[in-house]
Amino acid sequence: MIISKISRQKQIADRYNIFTVKHGREEFAFSVDEAILVKYQLQKGLELDSLLLSEIQFNDEIRKGYHLAVKYLAKVKRTEAEVGSYLKTKIEGEFIISEVIAKLMEMKFLDDEDYAFSYVRTQKNTTDKGPQVIKRELKEKGIAPQFIQAAINQLSYGDQVASAEKIAQKVIGSNKKESNRMLLQKLEQTLIRKGHSSDIIQEIKNNPDLMDETGDEMEMLRIQGEKAQRKYSKYTDYEFKQKMKQYLYRKGFAIEQIEIYLDELSE
Repeated sequence: MIISKISRQKQIADRYNIFTVKHGREEFAFSVDEAILVKYQLQKGLELDSLLLSEIQFNDEIRKGYHLAVKYLAKVKRTEAEVGSYLKTKIEGEFIISEVIAKLMEMKFLDDEDYAFSYVRTQKNTTDKGPQVIKRELKEKGIAPQFIQAAINQLSYGDQVASAEKIAQKVIGSNKKESNRMLLQKLEQTLIRKGHSSDIIQEIKNNPDLMDETGDEMEMLRIQGEKAQRKYSKYTDYEFKQKMKQYLYRKGFAIEQIEIYLDELSE
């Protein structure tokens, strides 16, 4: 195969079309990146054997993958696994993708350790997520366990308590009509869902400043009791009391407090 003509592509400035003569007629053979053109000194009249042609096309696939990845990384920082998954939808060949990844790492476009540290800092400053949730998210992004743990170690005990306190204030503020038992249950569930450890949860539950923000238990019971009264007003005295007890007990109030409230109603 002898190169008969080389022309720059109109759509992509740094790619070139290579033409050869076949059966006395000039026709398009393949295209290459400008870096490949220079590396192999491709020019009119150069003869290409099958081995050299395979090498050129292999390296050109790596260049194409590299350009695709750089564009993909231009908008937002990504992990090695995310870039690998993206490239699998665009190009074929695991070895080519591995070469592209290696080149990106060499050029510092990919750095999973730095990504993990940066991600943890961002989550700490912008969210109320606990370490378990952040760990799970980093794992889902394909970050290696050693990088995850090193990055999570940035979160001091004080940082975690501060994050959990913000959650507690929101939960307490939006559940002031609940019984303390129900409120604490919701608080614990929320903190677990947000990724906080049992030690942090216990720290929050033992914080008198936060717990003082909860409402007066009997006052909360009366508020819930008024709702229950409207709901069960059609029942007879005995049935009414039983329904009220069941309802208020499910709401987290102690049976002793419920009895006091029902006595108040009877008077």
